[in-house]
Amino acid sequence: MSEAKGIAVVLGSSFSEGFASAAGLVEERVSTSSGAVRLHRLASAERPTWCLFRHGLPHLLLPQQIDWRANAAALREVGVASLLVTSSVGVLDASIPLFEPLLVSDLLMLDNRLPDGSLCTMFERTTATQGHLVLDEGLFSVELGAQVRRLAEAAGAPVRGEVVFGYAPGPRTKTRAENAAWARLGAQVNSMTLGPEVVLANELGIPCAGLVVGHKYSLPVPGTGLDDDSVAASLVRARENLERLVLAFLRGGSPVPFRNSLFRFGR
Repeated sequence: MSEAKGIAVVLGSSFSEGFASAAGLVEERVSTSSGAVRLHRLASAERPTWCLFRHGLPHLLLPQQIDWRANAAALREVGVASLLVTSSVGVLDASIPLFEPLLVSDLLMLDNRLPDGSLCTMFERTTATQGHLVLDEGLFSVELGAQVRRLAEAAGAPVRGEVVFGYAPGPRTKTRAENAAWARLGAQVNSMTLGPEVVLANELGIPCAGLVVGHKYSLPVPGTGLDDDSVAASLVRARENLERLVLAFLRGGSPVPFRNSLFRFGR
């Protein structure tokens, strides 16, 4: 395992081969105990800098087909010490604008499980390193979030606010009743990803920031749905508004201290 001094970004549905090529990313396969993972390294960066395309490149994987544990293990293997997790999201709060970068302040994950039904933890088997993740600071690093804000401002793509993220595993979209329930519980945005990545990374001692862009309203009222072409177009616009900020982090991000802890009995 590499010394923890690198940074990484997890990219979602709206990012594709075109971004990888334009950014100068080089594919590398990383072996983990959970299997091999394809990461992409920013060759021009001074520090180890990585991208993880969660759905594959090209986009092939539905949320329940992603190997969440292997991805997290690969990020630790290459020494990631600051992780920016991104997602295009549905917006549940009509006061929140679409296509604007938003930091995630907290997570609603009602059942701590992955889409396959297994628990969302790196500690599937008894090991000497297992423990309870204690959220002294929370799942999202305050220092890393402040760093993202500064980089975004300098890049001319300022963060427009903070939101509570609701994780709904999919692969189907939510019903109107489900979106209404998420909103009542306090979620302002939701999607089928981001939640597991942040939980697993924290178990491995990797500080996280969450950055999302709303590409549609998922309000609990009829008539707000989009057809396939409209969804595709909205994802492209979301990516365009997120891309500048992602590049700014890849070029200027840096490690921050991990402020949570693992409680291990007898140690």
